[in-house]
Amino acid sequence: MPYLVRFLLRHALIGVGVAAVFVALLAAFDVAHLGTLFLTSADGPLALIVLTLALGVTFGSVQMGFAVMLMSDKDEPRGGHRHRVRLTRLVPRLARVHARR
Repeated sequence: MPYLVRFLLRHALIGVGVAAVFVALLAAFDVAHLGTLFLTSADGPLALIVLTLALGVTFGSVQMGFAVMLMSDKDEPRGGHRHRVRLTRLVPRLARVHARR
């Protein structure tokens, strides 16, 4: 498997793991009575799975984005070609103003 595909899959799985831990903490600390809802409702397990999958997609995408943006490319030469900007002196000018009629 190519390196970049493994790189993205690894970071997507990290994001899904963080999402699973986040949902577990939400349920454990009963934030907004989610833990109670998951345990007492007939559709509680389904809600738990849907919330975990939705947050897994979100956190996985964010983690992949962070990983890609923080990658460094060691093949490119450092520095670059900078064009020197000549600083000129500003000279005040008078502007003609005509009154509206």
